This record gives sequence, C-alpha cells and structure tokens, in this order.
Amino acid sequence: MEIIIQKRRYYVEVSGEGAPLLLLHGFTGSSETWKETITHLKRDYTCIAVDIIGHGKSSCPLEKEAYSIELAAEDMKALMKELGHPRFHVMGYSMGGRLALTLAVLFPKSVQSLLLESASPGLKTPEERQARERSDEALAERIEREGIESFVDYWQRLPLFATQNNLPQWKQQAIYQQRLRNSVIGLSRSLRGMGTGSQPSWWEVLPMLPMPVLLVTGTEDVKFTKIASEMAQLLPSAIWKEIKGAGHAIHVEDSEKFGTIIKEFLSHT
Repeated sequence: MEIIIQKRRYYVEVSGEGAPLLLLHGFTGSSETWKETITHLKRDYTCIAVDIIGHGKSSCPLEKEAYSIELAAEDMKALMKELGHPRFHVMGYSMGGRLALTLAVLFPKSVQSLLLESASPGLKTPEERQARERSDEALAERIEREGIESFVDYWQRLPLFATQNNLPQWKQQAIYQQRLRNSVIGLSRSLRGMGTGSQPSWWEVLPMLPMPVLLVTGTEDVKFTKIASEMAQLLPSAIWKEIKGAGHAIHVEDSEKFGTIIKEFLSHT
C-alpha cells in the first residue's frame, strides 16, 4: 500500500498480526530485504516494512531537505499513527537503525522498544561529521556521474559486505537486483540528507532513552561490534547479542537465528 505524509509518498508492506513492529531497511535496501525476517515474526507481530524516502517505491524528492533524518523520523511516527499504531516497536538495520534511533530520541513515548542491527548513534565530533559529509558528497556525485549499476557494483564489493559472498548465488543475485531498482536521485539525495555526516550525534542522548534496547552485531563486523560495545555501556536498558561468523547484514546472512533473537527480546518487552 501507499501512504502519503506531507505530500511524500511512502510504500508500505503490512503482514502478520499482533503488536506493531516497524522495520527500517539500510541504504540501497527496501522493504523487500525484510521478507525472510517477517516469515519468522508475522505469527506474533504486525510487521510494517517501509521503503524509506529515496528508496524502493517511495518518493524521491529533488530537495535535500526532504531527506533529513529528523524529518524522516517525523514521517515514520505520522505513518504509524495513520495505520492505527501510536505506540510501537521499531527495528532498524544500518541506515535504518540510525533512523530508528532518531525516532526513539525524538519521540520516546511512541517507541515501546528499540532494536538496532549494525547501527550507530552517528559520529561524535563536528570534525568527524564534516569529514564524513565530504565523503558522502563525493559518493553522491559518483552515483550521479556513473549511474546505479556502476555504483551498486562498487557498493557490493565493500569489505563491509564481504561475508555476503558466502550466501547462495540466488540470494546474492536477489540482493543485487533489489539494489538496482533504486534510483540515482533517491540514493544520491539520501547520502546528502541522511548520511552519517549530516545527521546529529546521539551519543550524549543514549543514557536518557527509557525504552528497552536490543543491539545485534556480527562478530565479523569489527567496526559495528566496537560501536555496539560502547552503546551498551551508555544505554540504561540494553541487551547486546553478537552473532558468531556473521557480518553487517545479519538478517540476510542468518535470518533464522536473527528472527529467534528478535522474538526472544520482544516477548519480554
């Protein structure tokens, strides 16, 4: 289905029944990436998978301002209210994890629990954010210059996704084809508006988050394992689960184990 929020069109997949769970994908992803996870959760939860602005079948506005992570969080709150869920669980992966965390920071009364897969609260210093913003701008220009196919080829070869080379060929191909369905405008604007360099740093806010938080990382993802370790020490009510042998996208690499961890956490919130 499609839901319009402030003239922005969001594509939404709703399945299952029970307590509402909002699912937010990563950069270059879409609601499609949660399909396997949803099969493990839909008996007990109403799974609401959204194409984030600039991705999948959702709007790809021209103006950078439409992609700010705070505005996207406001839209997600409004979208869930439109669906009849003023309070809900939210799970986000990577970029979607940063969006989920932003949602929890800005609207803590709406978020019953927060589940973060391979996510971060942003960068700690203005200098780090400025450097990353320049890097994201260079990457956005590359997308505009070379096109989607060239960029996706580059993106999938990043060391961050190396463990996905162990997936069956059909699954690797499905991920590749899904990424190709994104647009130059959507991805380049997402980098400029919702990249790690352009979002606020939420590190200092973590100790104030009242809801239960689940952190999930793969042991092969060294960078985000370190980030999760630091976050776990700051969050008042956090559980951190490490998946041995997994990389950045655990829900893709081992959906069954991932689904089991999610169900176990949600059953206690």
